[in-house]
Amino acid sequence: MAKIIVSACLMGCDCRYKGDNCKNNELLALSKKHTLIPVCPEQMGGLPTPRDPGEIQGEKVISSAGKDITYEYNKGAKTALYIAKTAGADAAVLKANSPSCGKGVIYDGTFTGNKIAGDGVTVKLFKAEGIKVFTENEISELSEFLGE
Repeated sequence: MAKIIVSACLMGCDCRYKGDNCKNNELLALSKKHTLIPVCPEQMGGLPTPRDPGEIQGEKVISSAGKDITYEYNKGAKTALYIAKTAGADAAVLKANSPSCGKGVIYDGTFTGNKIAGDGVTVKLFKAEGIKVFTENEISELSEFLGE
């Protein structure tokens, strides 16, 4: 039985910036064999729900209202990492495209819906600490990683 950190929005928690979720039943089915541990780095960093969306611009995370929310994103990423390490997480499944949880592709910082290559704040930290990260679009790769 693996311990998997999961973006809380993927588990059905209404914690996304607009107050909704993106529940993923394929991911939830993994709970039959594994322990899923929900995290929302943005909330854990102190941001409210709902909230203005944020996007990475250079080394900072800026909200659509122009506010620098880098501190909150970094704090939430560090808290999620602490939970992952404390739990002895084997892997993480984090929300694709997110400025916090996106892996490989994120929004480009212009709030126009355009995407670029890159990782979210939490993903960068997890990768630096050796935690294998997947998105909800990579459940089959996760299963392979877990030897299923």
